[in-house]
Amino acid sequence: MARLSSLSPMASINLSHKPLLQSTFLFSRVHPSLLTLNNLPKKFRSPRKFRSLIIAKSNGNDDSVDASDRLISALCYFYPFFDGIQYGKYVITQVYPVQAIVQPLVPAINVFKSFPFNGFLVFLTLYFVVVRNSNFSRFVRFNTMQAIVLDVLLIFPDLLERSFNPRGGFGLDLMMSLDSTVFLFLLVCLIYGSSSCLLGQAPRLPIVAEAAERQVL
Repeated sequence: MARLSSLSPMASINLSHKPLLQSTFLFSRVHPSLLTLNNLPKKFRSPRKFRSLIIAKSNGNDDSVDASDRLISALCYFYPFFDGIQYGKYVITQVYPVQAIVQPLVPAINVFKSFPFNGFLVFLTLYFVVVRNSNFSRFVRFNTMQAIVLDVLLIFPDLLERSFNPRGGFGLDLMMSLDSTVFLFLLVCLIYGSSSCLLGQAPRLPIVAEAAERQVL
């Protein structure tokens, strides 16, 4: 009886509370291992915003990203760069530092350009084998999709060149500036995207990041 009476305060606990959410990176003040939405900042109390907080946490700097995932993600950013290397015909010949960066990649670029449909075959492989394959981590699929979207955007400067092909004067200067801008953008995306992936971080490229996120489930 003494034992039963000593346990009686525990029996008065109200069991009608809703189950509490567990979290490994957010804690409540009362129970360090438990969390309720009421203990979150006001801007994260909405379930939708709470979910975005979790996704942002998983897309950030994560030391748990496997080395193989980092390498695969970094290599994907070479695809749009190789596919758009022709836009650097003016910059590469005039700017030595850029030429020094591109020179070691020439053998790989020649292999990529050796067959007219290589770009399309790589696109199909990356999209259906990697992006749509849940066996790959979200880190790999997101970065692969960013590289694909970046390559798809090259359609616009290509169409502009085909429809507007000046032979000289101001029109040629404008086309040279456009080509150089596209190439430098691809180069920056390659350096930023690949280096971030190798560090285990998820890069967010301008213009393409949101479109890539919508495609990765």
